[in-house]
Amino acid sequence: MNPEKAKEIIGALRHELEEHNYQYYVLSNPTISDYEFDMKLKELEKLETEFPQFFDLNSPTQRVGSDLNQEFVQVKHQYPMLSLSNTYSETELIDFDQRIKKLIDEPYEFVCELKFDGTSVSLIYENGSLLRAVTRGDGEKGDDVTANVRTIRSIPLKLKGNDFPAAFEMRGEILLPFAVFAELNQAREEAGDMPFANPRNAASGTLKMQNASEVAKRKLDAYFYYLLGENLPEDGHYENLERAKAWGFKISEHTKKCATIQEVIDFINYWDTERFNLPVATDGIVIKVNSRRLQNNLGFTAKSPRWAVAYKFKAEQVSTTLESVSFQVGRTGAVTPVANLTPVLLAGTIVKRASLHNADIINKLDLHFEDVVYVEKGGEIIPKIVDVNDSLRKPEAQKVEFIHNCPECGTPLVRRDGEAAHYCPNETGCAPQIKGKIEHFISRRAMDIDGLGQETIELLYQQGLIHNSADLYELTAEQLIPLERMGEKSAERILKSLDTSKNVPFERVLFALGIRFVGETVAKKLAQKMVSIEAIEAANLEDLTNIDEIGGKIAESVLAYFQNEQNVELINRLKAQGLCFELDHTILSERSDKLEGLSIVISGTFEKYSRDELKDMIEKNGGKNVGSISKKTSYLLAGSNVGPSKMEKVEKLGIPIISEDEFLKMIE
Repeated sequence: MNPEKAKEIIGALRHELEEHNYQYYVLSNPTISDYEFDMKLKELEKLETEFPQFFDLNSPTQRVGSDLNQEFVQVKHQYPMLSLSNTYSETELIDFDQRIKKLIDEPYEFVCELKFDGTSVSLIYENGSLLRAVTRGDGEKGDDVTANVRTIRSIPLKLKGNDFPAAFEMRGEILLPFAVFAELNQAREEAGDMPFANPRNAASGTLKMQNASEVAKRKLDAYFYYLLGENLPEDGHYENLERAKAWGFKISEHTKKCATIQEVIDFINYWDTERFNLPVATDGIVIKVNSRRLQNNLGFTAKSPRWAVAYKFKAEQVSTTLESVSFQVGRTGAVTPVANLTPVLLAGTIVKRASLHNADIINKLDLHFEDVVYVEKGGEIIPKIVDVNDSLRKPEAQKVEFIHNCPECGTPLVRRDGEAAHYCPNETGCAPQIKGKIEHFISRRAMDIDGLGQETIELLYQQGLIHNSADLYELTAEQLIPLERMGEKSAERILKSLDTSKNVPFERVLFALGIRFVGETVAKKLAQKMVSIEAIEAANLEDLTNIDEIGGKIAESVLAYFQNEQNVELINRLKAQGLCFELDHTILSERSDKLEGLSIVISGTFEKYSRDELKDMIEKNGGKNVGSISKKTSYLLAGSNVGPSKMEKVEKLGIPIISEDEFLKMIE
């Protein structure tokens, strides 16, 4: 594959994965399964490794999803809560073992743990008492949920014994047992409330409740699997868990130490079926190198530790009948077909619908109405049809055909070259697109407007108070207060948040506009290079494609956006309301070209600045952060504890190594 083609595919994958992240974390409306997401992420990781010149700090491969909630105080993690790389086969497990063998020259053991399917939490203890409980959040910081966690009876508030460190961190998973989950959903249905989709969603939602007494009624449980700190009693991870068990922590009795990767595979094969006899949900096995010393030697990639991996169990599959197909319109105008099924129990929940993704999937499956179909629920999120039993098809069954007109506004659909989805081109007159763009505009990673959500946007739209995002800034207390479930305090909160959003920086305002293919990364690149909205509006195709990470597809989308008079009018109205449409002068004054044309890899730990601060300095001075060593790397900025494989590659390619002090002199 040539670099130009790779760059185009990388850009498209990044955009698609960011959109899926947005659907999952911001709108709580996931559109693909964990497995599909992981496969796309793996494809992106592979391409980024093969073409390191296209590295981007803001790529989906560099991030951890967020569950932050503005109602809670955010706390920075002392040790980042990184995600684990996922594997799905014995071959990938053997590859994991081989990678470790290449990096360390001594015997090692593995620890196998059940991967509990709940919500992650980190507990901080000082002098034997629970000080704070923090959710995983975005990996760097999370929500302080101490009051709620204190209600969970399986979590020790005071530790037993006296041989624990003065200060340490214990990580684990908050869970809702199946029996409690069933009781909770029955009670919700009897009360007329929507039942929870699965125990994980119920546990996560419970942990974020504002009333700790209500949390206590939910009977949450917890298992713990990771002890962190400076003065831990043992080098072995397994041995530390045994000590933690004596202090009062609930550690799974099924955790096992394994001498070889074959023992690991045997453990996985056993639990692939035995897990259904457990009282709580599990979705895989976590495999870790036992020795903490060896863990430190193996180190981390930007996203996950090299010394641990998660094996995901294959999704459960059931058969049911396809009753009908409906079509949904998203904020970008993409039309998604949804299969309506005869209800069937799958992975602990009743499934009535499954995504069909696009016309190609329908044709590939050769779907007919009343077909017996096989449904899978990868990652226990979005079910999908994976196969059809055409031997049971009725002779008179009609073939499922993709629609030609928008189901919402009747506009003829279009399908662009090289794309799988059909789109409704009526951006400014199609209700789901209008509401979806406003929901995107107010979301946390965009304008972050507190007090507004999907239901409120729907209400405001139905009442004729808003037709685009600029209308939000013309709302008044007199319009809001009489609305259903609103009131004076809610109205005041919304208006205050709208006013505060006028301070949101240019790159986020640009992202909030919802220009097709302009995700957070592209918006940041555009803002930094073009400086103002006027410059972007005046740019031609060549100006845009000369910007790093912006190919022809994105550039054409940006040009098309500004050719639409209604979009230009929207921006002019937002400008008049005081939103920021140019780069901050402070940022401009801090920029230089001292590192122009240089690609720098950062590795190790540093004394004066964090890695993120150093990466920020590289960008501000015109340089490029690169994730892996290649012939095109200009420098390795090395701290202490640089990985041995990275040092070996640097020496082999003759790449200069600079220290933190030398780097700071370069940008003085």
